[in-house]
Amino acid sequence: MQRILSSQLNHHVGGPVRIAGWTHRRRLLKSVAFLIVRDAAGLAQVVVTDPAARAALEALPEESVVEVTGTAVANPTAPAGVEVVDPTVRPLGPPAVPPPFDLYRPALTASLPTQLDHAPTALRHPTRAAALRISAAAVAGFRAALDERGFVEIHTPKVVATSTESGANVFALDWFGRPAYLAQSPQFYKQLMVGVFERVYEVGPVFRAEPHDTVRHLAQYTSLDVELGFVTDHREVMAVLRDVLAGMLAAVADRAGTALGTLGLTLPGVPAEIPAVHFTEALAIAGAPADEPDLAPAHERALGEWARAEHGSDFLFVTGYPMAKRPFYTHPDPARPGHSNGFDLLFRGLELVTGGQRLHRYEDYLAALAARGEPVEPYAGYVDAFRHGMPPHGGFAIGLERFVARLTGAANVREVTAFPRDLHRLTP
Repeated sequence: MQRILSSQLNHHVGGPVRIAGWTHRRRLLKSVAFLIVRDAAGLAQVVVTDPAARAALEALPEESVVEVTGTAVANPTAPAGVEVVDPTVRPLGPPAVPPPFDLYRPALTASLPTQLDHAPTALRHPTRAAALRISAAAVAGFRAALDERGFVEIHTPKVVATSTESGANVFALDWFGRPAYLAQSPQFYKQLMVGVFERVYEVGPVFRAEPHDTVRHLAQYTSLDVELGFVTDHREVMAVLRDVLAGMLAAVADRAGTALGTLGLTLPGVPAEIPAVHFTEALAIAGAPADEPDLAPAHERALGEWARAEHGSDFLFVTGYPMAKRPFYTHPDPARPGHSNGFDLLFRGLELVTGGQRLHRYEDYLAALAARGEPVEPYAGYVDAFRHGMPPHGGFAIGLERFVARLTGAANVREVTAFPRDLHRLTP
């Protein structure tokens, strides 16, 4: 008899079944015991009436791994309306040492640091696991949306010879006696690959050594990167981003419906055209000084409230950021050279995506680096490619953990990250 998952029990009512999983919860009553088994698909209720089997169950603490064979019967009060009766419960390992928190409770009551210290077991809790399932579905949707549009998935180095974002801190390491760095993004490589495939994307880790210790920052996170060639300007990039977001949310609805139910979530809609405001207008809406060079978190929150009130949208584009606040490879706005053909996408009042049109002429790169007092040599391998013909292009990057945190309403991005790496945490 093959093992089935808890979600498949309703297809075997009246027949013999074999399930396996973790002892999620035991209720030991006088004449009967109820065992809740947790597996990858959910929960299954097992009814134990045999005195010997009940006694054996007492020796199996929560989180012990067991196999159960028995008969599936309908019971509207059981999970999924089915339970297992007349069971034989067989341990598949020694009795578990109970974790420092109860995984059977509806919510984890342990503090976030305690959860992170014991992440391998804390992640078993249905709410923590649900967030990771949503993350996986979102990545699947990201890939599917881009594959459908002729993009090619690439894989770029995570050890590089120079920093990507000039001015940002990097993690330095020794590369066989030579200085090297963990990649802050695949930016340079994905631009170069536009010269090969025209449309590319990557899903991979990026590393930022900026000493942020906030609820929205991680030192390592998963970046969903896109770059596309032969664009007119940044607005074509924004249109692709809109479609990608819609695909990600559609995949979450299709592949992670149970996880959404566990967390009590309703997915936001993506407007056919996401509202957009220029940076100068955004400052006015947020009540910020007109000479402010960037948007502070409070400004982003105010803009999120405005987008919801004025457009009924959880998403808002802010375009035309000052060139001084954009990387050197950003294309300036031809009509307003002090501003860029770059954008941020705010999701519920939080910056989620940065993107824009890039420079594509070799001479423009030399001028941009000179204007910032940057030497060409560290970027020579990157800049040289533009001597050999590159089309107008642009792209964007989505921070996966930040997207999932905003989607689920998590107060801290670490709540939706399996094993976060930040200013203080290198383990587990």
